[in-house]
Amino acid sequence: MVYKFFKNTFLLLLLIGFFTRCDAKEQQNKQKSTEIDSTPITETKKEVVVGANQTDLFLPMLKNKRVGIVANQTSVIFKSETEHTHLVDSLLQLGVNVQTVFSPEHGFRGQADAGEIVKDGKDVKTGLPIISLYGKNKKPYATQLENLDIVIFDVQDVGVRFYTYISTLHYVMEACAEANIPVLILDRPNPNGHYVDGPILEKGFKSFVGMHPIPIVHGMTIGEYAQMINGEKWLENNVQCDLTIIPVKNYTHETSYSLPIKPSPNLPNDQAINLYPSLCLFEGTAISVGRGTEKQFQVIGTPDYFLKRHTYSFTPKPNFGAKSPKHNGKECNGYNLSKHEKLAEIKLTWLLEFYKTHQEYAQKTPFFNKNDFFSKLAGTDKLQQQIEAGLSEAEIKATWQEGLEAFKKTRAKYLMYE
Repeated sequence: MVYKFFKNTFLLLLLIGFFTRCDAKEQQNKQKSTEIDSTPITETKKEVVVGANQTDLFLPMLKNKRVGIVANQTSVIFKSETEHTHLVDSLLQLGVNVQTVFSPEHGFRGQADAGEIVKDGKDVKTGLPIISLYGKNKKPYATQLENLDIVIFDVQDVGVRFYTYISTLHYVMEACAEANIPVLILDRPNPNGHYVDGPILEKGFKSFVGMHPIPIVHGMTIGEYAQMINGEKWLENNVQCDLTIIPVKNYTHETSYSLPIKPSPNLPNDQAINLYPSLCLFEGTAISVGRGTEKQFQVIGTPDYFLKRHTYSFTPKPNFGAKSPKHNGKECNGYNLSKHEKLAEIKLTWLLEFYKTHQEYAQKTPFFNKNDFFSKLAGTDKLQQQIEAGLSEAEIKATWQEGLEAFKKTRAKYLMYE
């Protein structure tokens, strides 16, 4: 009897211990589960949607309209990361009455060299007439607009004053304003939209590589910039354009955006686009920026001198986008910047170094071009004077600050994105 009691008690204690351990384990698991569930989940990055892809917003505006399009090889509707169709082809398939294509520098299909005159012609694929807006005719004639009810502007820009697509934008807006034709802009991201820098263009240095009193890097999309052109009354006789903009979705000025299509033949990748604001100033000097190589705007050099610290050499030869490159066939010594960290400012270090070295080793040939092209790119002759006077990068950039602050206040009025 006593044995049975102890035996039953022992079994009872075993069962109690087992269920107690199970309950404790279950509570522990619940606690872990609660801890896991409370961990914040990182929000999935939303895909950037360019204006051209939002056909539902702008197709109604084109119904029963005769349409002109300012476009080049970047004017596409994306189907996926690797697939796209040209805007002109897509609109024709959708029954839009496209009448005329206007092409900026480098041509409708992006085949022409920088500065090469682009001729009028006919698109082989669609049969549409192509009117060049680069060469003698930078502004559409009234006769070229008379059969149009609306003009679409859809060109990928890189956010730099001397990149001529914003000059073409100015003249298209001006011609359309004078003809009472509305302009529809399909906006695209600015790959250099994360900063503003450089000297402000002065009135005496206005040209097709710089038309407005803005810094070299303006930090605006094409749509934002068009609003500034209108708002600041930069068009001839203060006319204003009837403007509609289809904004980019899920985009801010801090959004890192890799261009899926080269915006021009000599900006082949993201690195070249990021270095372009700093290196394009070399175009007004005796130094090559890699035209005629596969690393355009990623290498700099000259055959005139060699120092040990110049760790890279290249030989420019004619290629796609550079039929007659600077220092053609000559070995150039300098730097390979293709792996340089991403810039968020204009960097003058290389320019100042090459000028100093040139003065020491190659005084017989001028560093700056005789046609004042350097000053046209800079938008002022002060930068050349400062370099020749031996000012440091910090000293030079300090002279830009007052103009930059004033520009940023003006710019803020027209920003559409954070």
